Amino acid sequence: MKLRDLFLLPVGLWFVVFVLLPLIIVGVVSFATRGTYGGVEWSWTMANYVRAFSPTYLGIFAQSFKLALVTTGFCLVLGVLVSWAMATSSTRLRQLYLMAIVLPFLTNLVIRIYAVRLFVGAEGPLQAGLTFLGIPFDAFALTQNKWLVLYGMITTYLPFMVLPLYGAFEKFDFSLVEAAQDLGADVWKILFTVILPNLKKALWAGSLLVFIPSLGEYVIPDLLGGAKNMLYGNLITEQFLKARDWPFGAALSVLMMVLLLVLALVFRMWEARRARS
Repeated sequence: MKLRDLFLLPVGLWFVVFVLLPLIIVGVVSFATRGTYGGVEWSWTMANYVRAFSPTYLGIFAQSFKLALVTTGFCLVLGVLVSWAMATSSTRLRQLYLMAIVLPFLTNLVIRIYAVRLFVGAEGPLQAGLTFLGIPFDAFALTQNKWLVLYGMITTYLPFMVLPLYGAFEKFDFSLVEAAQDLGADVWKILFTVILPNLKKALWAGSLLVFIPSLGEYVIPDLLGGAKNMLYGNLITEQFLKARDWPFGAALSVLMMVLLLVLALVFRMWEARRARS
């Protein structure tokens, strides 16, 4: 055994025990049946997967897919603008921008979401300001709505879009932008014909980094949406923690993992074809 293989052995063991083995267990449980009082009975069936494709659960998945897609779209637009501004700023400002982008990672996600809830809550600054200005509002609707969920999703996952785009912008040849300006191109034409075509790999990578966790997100919709709309991540959580239907929850998890794996493989195939051309 080579020395390199010896150093890689703990990493491989960690991967097998804490990643591969749990995935295998989830896959096996997905073919079992729910016990009368919860738990798992080892009688094999495909009913969990058939149930997962019922119109009700497909509708829940469609809502989650839409939210993840909208979140990715907003993060894409904001990420391009923010990373462009960062890459073209001075060194000192660039460090401040990077610090502002990375700073949220130093705080737990739940704490950040509760901070948003406190800001819009009954005793928070937003409602106090609206009351002071005499603007009528619905306190309950203001604290729990789909727009607040979307805001929480965008602010949470925006750094995952900005960081790969910023790395690509740092390697970008801005003389191409100057040449386009000399030829009379406006800002939008420069963006869509010069900048974005040279950032395809970073755009795809950032989009996957945002879309994949957004599709299975359950903390943000639960805390900011008030559980008004059931999403796919919340559905899986409900099956494990409340309904105690572990086989069905496992089947839903496996289907999501398969979908995300397909998306990742499509991206790899696109990258390989792009490299050959």
